[in-house]
Amino acid sequence: MKPSDRFFETNKDFRSPYDRDRDRIIHSHSFRNLEYKTQVFLNSEGDYFRTRLTHSLEASQISRTIAKNLGLNESLAEAIALAHDIGHTPFGHIGGDTLDECLKEAGSKNGFEHNFQSFRVLTKLERRYKGFDGLNLTFATLEGVLKHSAPYKKSFLPSSFDEIFRLDFHPSFEAIVVDNSDSIAYISADIDDALKYALIEVDELKEGSALVRRIVEKIENEEKIRHNDPLFRHRLSTHIITELISNIIENSSANKAVFDSFEEPACAVFGAEEKPLILFDEEMWGEIKELKSLLYKKVYRHESIMRKMYMAKQCIKGLLKAFIEEPDMLPQEYRARLFSTNKNRVIADFISSQSDRSAMKLYRELY
Repeated sequence: MKPSDRFFETNKDFRSPYDRDRDRIIHSHSFRNLEYKTQVFLNSEGDYFRTRLTHSLEASQISRTIAKNLGLNESLAEAIALAHDIGHTPFGHIGGDTLDECLKEAGSKNGFEHNFQSFRVLTKLERRYKGFDGLNLTFATLEGVLKHSAPYKKSFLPSSFDEIFRLDFHPSFEAIVVDNSDSIAYISADIDDALKYALIEVDELKEGSALVRRIVEKIENEEKIRHNDPLFRHRLSTHIITELISNIIENSSANKAVFDSFEEPACAVFGAEEKPLILFDEEMWGEIKELKSLLYKKVYRHESIMRKMYMAKQCIKGLLKAFIEEPDMLPQEYRARLFSTNKNRVIADFISSQSDRSAMKLYRELY
């Protein structure tokens, strides 16, 4: 199967296969619904906070930049980036983790996994055609969404997945670009949001992160902008993105001859034991891990965030419990699937499709 192949044939048009994928993703209901799904901070707190939609757009922009500079397929990287979070539950990762835990407690051995849910959305749950389910995307886009950047071996996947996607192998270079762009986007955005709402101070960032400390000194010395200046937060975010993008492009460019040797995107070519060819240098990777650790301790575990996350967990638990007890409360399109699909899976599909706001509204209605 070629990376540009689809599961169903379509007539050719004026777009490339990956441009067509991008357009189908953008016009899907699930993509639009990301507008009101949490990235980290519940967006009921203020319109400034990033959501899954704005994060996906930022990751897409970064992916295109890196892909272009490495001579890779920009449109494929863009399509994977736009779709990579499309299966997320409301309330960010805590929503998915809670749904996974509760499904397993309810007897569903497979639980919930957002990569596979994104794949399900793109191939089954979105309906745009009379003859088949899904958006009819290319193999390369689906592989990138399913694997992100690493081999994806899950016991609940049917054997046919291993035959088609070669789950023990890394995905395309474009998918690996997206995975790194995802990190760049959320690191810079989370710092920006956290500073905006005083969840962390610049001095704390400087003390705990060599990367931030170096950038702050550069902004203060070269641009003469102090950290109490309203512009400072924006300059910090820009410099973080620029430095990380520059590092991964420079460090990965040595492998450009390998990238150029493939006429089509190189899907499932490199095994799990092989080192990815698109990566930060060791020093930068160490600084990124240090910064992620700092954000986890100071921001993601901040008491105001933890309170909102507790509320989110109760919402997910309550909705799953209610619909397991009374599945006739599901919308008609989901009730119709109860005759052919496991009840808990149908309920999980419904809950994961909700935005933060619609989930909380439904929870308050039921409780």
